Amino acid sequence: MTKQKNTVVDIFVVGGGVNGAGIARDAAGRGLSVTLAEKDDLASHTSSASSKLIHGGLRYLEHYEFRLVRESLKEREILLRSAPHLIFPLRFILPHHKAMRPAFLLRIGLFLYDHLGGRQLLPATITRNLTKHIAGSPLQSRFKKAFEYSDCWVDDARLVCLTAKDAEMRGANILTRHEVIKAQRQNGLWEVTLQDDQGKQSTHLARTMVNAAGAWVDDIEEKSSPNPKSKKSIRMVKGSHIIVPKLYEGPHAYTFQHTDNRVIFAIPYERNYTLIGTTDVPFSDDPNSVTINADEKSYLCSVASSYFDKPVKAQDIRWAYSGVRPLVDDGQTNASKTTRDYVLELDIQNSAPMLSVYGGKITTFRCLAEDAMAALLPYFETCSQAWTNNAKLPGGEMGYSGLADFITETRKKYGWLPEETLSRLIKAYGTYIEKLIGNAQSLEQLGKHFGAGLYEAELSYMRDEEWANTAEDALWRRSKLGLHMTEAEQKAVEDWFNK
Repeated sequence: MTKQKNTVVDIFVVGGGVNGAGIARDAAGRGLSVTLAEKDDLASHTSSASSKLIHGGLRYLEHYEFRLVRESLKEREILLRSAPHLIFPLRFILPHHKAMRPAFLLRIGLFLYDHLGGRQLLPATITRNLTKHIAGSPLQSRFKKAFEYSDCWVDDARLVCLTAKDAEMRGANILTRHEVIKAQRQNGLWEVTLQDDQGKQSTHLARTMVNAAGAWVDDIEEKSSPNPKSKKSIRMVKGSHIIVPKLYEGPHAYTFQHTDNRVIFAIPYERNYTLIGTTDVPFSDDPNSVTINADEKSYLCSVASSYFDKPVKAQDIRWAYSGVRPLVDDGQTNASKTTRDYVLELDIQNSAPMLSVYGGKITTFRCLAEDAMAALLPYFETCSQAWTNNAKLPGGEMGYSGLADFITETRKKYGWLPEETLSRLIKAYGTYIEKLIGNAQSLEQLGKHFGAGLYEAELSYMRDEEWANTAEDALWRRSKLGLHMTEAEQKAVEDWFNK
């Protein structure tokens, strides 16, 4: 076992999802020393299994969670400014269903949605006549009226990756594929034992520990000695999504109401596909092996088919993914009504604090990190103030107002790249496209082509700069190119990582 007892970090973060990465970034940017350990790949679980939205949570208004909606709407614009290449506006079409919520109620809710968060960048809600608008063409003719409102799209796994990268650039040590075996308080410090994917163990010392392990938050508490005296419990809820061939033309998404009072989204995905989700299913099995089941597939197809003119069938599904949302158990009997808000709980024993994170969602990860740091500040003699509100994530340095000019200049500079590939690289890497391409001036100089516009230069960048160690990391998290590649092409990527 490797002993690292000469180095004591300020904060040891457990969990490489969006919350853990966000806290590591915030802390490192304040001048604190940070180590983050993730047992698998970054965003390998819940944080890569979302609906890919930065949104206020329109349906949360029905549950009177006005504070959560307001906070989420404010964060929506902060995040849009921080990574405009990765996060971009998306217009949603909400058809009026006469058998469900009345039109006036929807309009009141959308009025609140437009004004609660101090919207500045995104357009307001408008009413659409579906008989005269492109959004009505793929829908059943019974839908005549709809409301069009704004939210934002994000590649969730890349958001986590960029957040971790920012943390590393500010001094944090990011350890992927390092599992916490045990953690114990010794002489006012945390002594954390890790084991990597090769079986090698190491010990790390820290003044404080943050348990941001998501669905494994209770597991980390059980591995800690003495065990934290938690008053909270998590409620695991499975959310699944399906990907089908593109169902309609146009850049807009749809929000569909259902008779169970839930909503699902239909969203343009990866050029040639439509993403449909999500479900809300109570879950009590091993979160390491969560998968969609036949009932969920049937549910999502059924809801979509009740709106689209062309039925969506299970055999249309090209890919599906599932994740477990570790929500705070607020006693709701209906899983879809369980709050998406977060709770932070500080346990202080033997002068070694542990902060446990319960709940949360992609949209609020930045302010969650700020709140986490506010709770830990009393334990550090010197620490800078909050700073992430106006900060850019790696690749987003051009800012929201400079995005159009950046895209124009980048297209001129790399005009030799196929348009589809260049567009994808701009969205994924922003200003860091220059570091990825380097001095290359032709496709040949990018190295081997694996298919779907993926060249060896990009794989090398993912491996060297973004902690990608497997084909799955590269093809299904750092990108979604697995959807566009043959099995043989995917196998070639796997062989490249294994060489």
